[in-house]
Amino acid sequence: MRTMAAQHKKSSPGKASTGKLRIIGGRWRGRRFVCPPGMTTRPTGDRVRETLFNWLAPYIAGTRCLDLFAGTGALGLEALSRGAQSACFVDRDAAAIRQLDTTLHELDCDDGTVIKGDARRFLSGVPERFDLVFIDPPFGDLDLANLCTLLEANWLAPSAHIYIEMSRQAELPVLPDAWEIWRDKSAGQVRFMLARRCESQEASKLRS
Repeated sequence: MRTMAAQHKKSSPGKASTGKLRIIGGRWRGRRFVCPPGMTTRPTGDRVRETLFNWLAPYIAGTRCLDLFAGTGALGLEALSRGAQSACFVDRDAAAIRQLDTTLHELDCDDGTVIKGDARRFLSGVPERFDLVFIDPPFGDLDLANLCTLLEANWLAPSAHIYIEMSRQAELPVLPDAWEIWRDKSAGQVRFMLARRCESQEASKLRS
């Protein structure tokens, strides 16, 4: 486990979140981890996470994951529990970063990298290729279309999956041409969807 510096967030306006969350499946199934007192995060709930990881079940093993706006780290931790090779957690909230370090230590996990920094600034750095990206920003706090464009530029593996969580009332951002919405669902005030990156027609022709 490595901790790096930069500058980022997953915090969201609204109620402070305290207590613990539960890992739903995999090697850490049933393990609980702490949400730091006073953090104004909006963790992805159990029902949404269970649906998401049911969608991802055939693809999760061995993936390299990027958890932007990580907050409690619920999505990246669930991915690691279910067989992801590694997870990079990015958040600009200092309390979130400290607790993520603690959680990974308690789980005896060396496959997580925790970065304190802003998502857009992180994506302006030296790119890596990720198979699975979680985008769960504070509602109304970000130009999602721009963020997705930054991801598409250099950060995605050819057949990457991208999870997007947003307000149910918000309009779907314009996504890169190479992405298609594969799953799309709502729960309460949350709309969540899974996009997948498709090979271009040119690439398909070269492979045929």
